[in-house]
Amino acid sequence: MPLISLEKRRRGIYILPNLFTTAALFAGFYAIVQAMNQRYEYAAVAIFVAMIFDGLDGRVARLTHTQSAFGAEYDSLSDMVSFGAAPALVVYEWALKDLGKLGWIAAFIYCAGAALRLARFNTNIAVVDKRYFQGLPSPAAAALVAGLVWVVFDNGLHGEDVSWYACVLTIFAGISMVSNVMFWSGKDINLRKSVPFIVVIALVMAFALVSSYPPGVLFALFLAYACSGYVLWLWRWTRRKKRQALLRERDGGTPPEA
Repeated sequence: MPLISLEKRRRGIYILPNLFTTAALFAGFYAIVQAMNQRYEYAAVAIFVAMIFDGLDGRVARLTHTQSAFGAEYDSLSDMVSFGAAPALVVYEWALKDLGKLGWIAAFIYCAGAALRLARFNTNIAVVDKRYFQGLPSPAAAALVAGLVWVVFDNGLHGEDVSWYACVLTIFAGISMVSNVMFWSGKDINLRKSVPFIVVIALVMAFALVSSYPPGVLFALFLAYACSGYVLWLWRWTRRKKRQALLRERDGGTPPEA
């Protein structure tokens, strides 16, 4: 009897984590509505709000032991709206519409990249290294696109003024999501572990830095994160080449066997 009850509980729908997922979905839908009304700053901020709720639902589920198959599927569908369709529509309406076919193709590359990224994540979740993401995470890609919209709008410019930059960044974000480049996940951070007092001070300084100029700081942070995977890939590639060169030198100049 207890085993049957436990199985039913695992297959149930839990309100608390799914409430955060619904909030993230609403923020993504709100971003789409605001983009249609040409209120692009509100749309960009809504995508960042969706990121916050998306980051909370999984942690809340793990902390309260309320993970479920329904929650995982619901989270993926919510992510597709908030970090796939919404950023693509926002950046298209804001800057890419005047580029003609190239504009909607760039937006579609991003949207398709988000869908493929989420599908691959769901199928490889049990086999990949938990410390890294394979491909740029869709929330980070969405923050990259939304951050550009926000920081440009905050500086009094319009989308048509930076349409080519927006096009390149949108395609870059879309391709990065389906690449094999590894990005640090941060999942190895133990929130329950005690930390030195200096870490608390660093967190306070980080919050102060973001609050000083949110559009610019957030865009710079996510741009740096998007580039970090390629820097890590280049560093590993350089180390591998050096290792191969040392092996050839040790073996008398003959290339190592495949």
